Amino acid sequence: MLVQEILKIKGNVLFTTHSGASLAQTIDALTEHDAGSLVVMDGGEMTGLVTFREVLQAVAKTGGNLASLTVADFKVSKPTVARPDMPIEAVRELLVNHHQRYVPVMDGKVLMGVVSFMDVAKAVLDEQGFENRMLKNFIKNWPEEDGND
Repeated sequence: MLVQEILKIKGNVLFTTHSGASLAQTIDALTEHDAGSLVVMDGGEMTGLVTFREVLQAVAKTGGNLASLTVADFKVSKPTVARPDMPIEAVRELLVNHHQRYVPVMDGKVLMGVVSFMDVAKAVLDEQGFENRMLKNFIKNWPEEDGND
């Protein structure tokens, strides 16, 4: 399975923010959309990624003073990205090796979407379930030997 297939299943809903948004606005957006990440877009281009991890670190850094920081102060400016043609195993390895839960999917300079660790886990589970059903069906319908061998 490829990343582009996961994006087709997920749909193309993408939640964004901008570098000038406040920490409070970021928390509101993440909560309102029940999202784990926001892509930071400035001037029509991705300039970073914000996840709950960065939000919690920013809250801890400011002692809870939500008015003092903007997204520019705590975003991940150069997140690791995936390509739409990457196999799911490569994305899983990328997420684990870079200790990320979310990865933007870029086709050149075009943002295609965001894939989460949960999306990858679900895709792997679905793929394994399909393979398991196919194998069970194959074994169940195993042709009988005719005894002429």
